[in-house]
Amino acid sequence: MRIVIQRVAEASVTIEGKIHGKIGCGLLVLLGIESEDIQEDIDWLVGKIARLRIFADLDDKMNLSLSDVEGEVLVISQFTLHASTKKGNRPSYIRSAPPEVAVPLYQAFIQTLEVAIGKTVPTGIFGADMKVALINDGPVTISIDSKRRE
Repeated sequence: MRIVIQRVAEASVTIEGKIHGKIGCGLLVLLGIESEDIQEDIDWLVGKIARLRIFADLDDKMNLSLSDVEGEVLVISQFTLHASTKKGNRPSYIRSAPPEVAVPLYQAFIQTLEVAIGKTVPTGIFGADMKVALINDGPVTISIDSKRRE
């Protein structure tokens, strides 16, 4: 499982011309799921998201977590995070999980995250054509892979 986290002042996802999810200060999480991913990957990533200290404290140092700033999270599924460009110029998405595997893991990720942060997590719609808008705060962008754990 792979995520890209962006610290945002605000973010939204629009589907078919209508805003489907929107947050203020917090994190935009792009989520890519592989066929081999399991609940352990979800638990580890959700723990990272909940505890990651990437918000500024009073001394303007990145020292505060999502809960410290009462931030929100918007989750967007993004199979292209597992793109391979090793061969040729057209990316391969062979490592991305097919919908019958990815959708239950996507839903489990959202439910686990909601429990961890104690808030409803707005999302996009899995597999939909989405327009994501954000104001990246900092900018701060971090990628995390549950298989590498670095």
